[in-house]
Amino acid sequence: RAEQLTREPDKVTHEIESRLRDDLKQADGFSRIHPLPRGSQDIPDDRDARLVVLGPEHPYSKDGGSPAEVAAQTILDSRGNSPRLYRNSLVFLAPDKTRLQDLDQAVRHYLAWESIVAETTVLDLSPHQVKQAETRLAAADQTITARLPETYQWLLVPVQATPQVSVEWEAIRLTGIGPLAVRAAKKLKNEELLLTGFAGTRLRMELDRVPLWRGDHVSVRQLAEDFARYIYLPRLRDASVLSRAIADGLSLLTWSTDAFAYADDFDEHAPGAVDAGVGRYVGLRGGASLDSFDVDGPGLLVKPDVAQRQLRAETEANKAAALDGSIEAAGVAVAAGTVAAESGVESGMSTEEPLGAVAPAPPKRFHGSVALDPTRVGVDASRVAEEVIAHLAGLVGAEVTVMLEVEAIVPSGVSEHVVRIVTENSRTLKFTSQGFEEE
Repeated sequence: RAEQLTREPDKVTHEIESRLRDDLKQADGFSRIHPLPRGSQDIPDDRDARLVVLGPEHPYSKDGGSPAEVAAQTILDSRGNSPRLYRNSLVFLAPDKTRLQDLDQAVRHYLAWESIVAETTVLDLSPHQVKQAETRLAAADQTITARLPETYQWLLVPVQATPQVSVEWEAIRLTGIGPLAVRAAKKLKNEELLLTGFAGTRLRMELDRVPLWRGDHVSVRQLAEDFARYIYLPRLRDASVLSRAIADGLSLLTWSTDAFAYADDFDEHAPGAVDAGVGRYVGLRGGASLDSFDVDGPGLLVKPDVAQRQLRAETEANKAAALDGSIEAAGVAVAAGTVAAESGVESGMSTEEPLGAVAPAPPKRFHGSVALDPTRVGVDASRVAEEVIAHLAGLVGAEVTVMLEVEAIVPSGVSEHVVRIVTENSRTLKFTSQGFEEE
């Protein structure tokens, strides 16, 4: 009967998938698990770290270009016909090509004995034969239980050392005991490929290394986007890991050298002590803990040297204001104002603006172009949007037009696969013009 099941592969696949789903109910270490997707559209494009478990039709082998790597790359690059944004949120679990054959054989034996036990009356088996069949069924069941984790032993993790190098796949063999997802999470944590804890000092290192600053600060929401998008950054379990890292950095006594400051917002129209001479961070603080924190809120991380300049300037301004208040209370300021007023009258000086003075007309049009690094378009474009476009779009009656032009020259030629993907995605994104040329 087991040999007959080779002509019914769907039954074998169904049994493997059913047992796999049962094993994956424990999602320790991951916010969610996506078992056996039928296509990239089955995997949502979210920021939380998730484990994608590939089906038996996508086995992995070290030969290169295995079905598992092809499927994982497709899911990593896109969701359906749309490019995937949060690529640093996915890792993959795939079956071993050789071990999959052993698991297939074990499942066929199990299904064969299961059908015999179900047909004991039809087959007119004796009590001894029935007991023997039940024993064989139990043994076959244990064999499947043992071979399932032996088969699903490969973690496929996208890695990228720096923004300038290409993404590569690192295959890690799972060992140990326990449910597959639990073992996968433990292995990734040990290899620091999945972080459930993140120190504030290390967050500062990442801010400076890439860098992730947008000018003198960066919004917390943007940071959450960056860590979920870019594979060269640490992979965080979820946004709470980032919020705890920020709280840890802000509470350090050495925040000015090892971490950062925090501000509720930035008022660009207020006079302040930042480099440009205009603008002020609202609710600026460092070396103090936050009671509550929302990574999707309007908060900002501020460079410590910039924060210190504003804090020092505000402290000096407060001291000067307090001193002026004391002088005025003593009547000195009033007397000085009176003398100054009389002096002005006696000298015949006028404090009014000269007649006929006309302020120069303000400019009414802006245009500009900038080259973006193709390895970090998202970061650079976001910075342009925040530091240039947002200021212009916020003006009353402003009509702002932004065009993105892409030009790629590939001396070795573009493969048919890439041509198809780029063409389809360009149409989906409603490019007004696009195409490939031979020369």
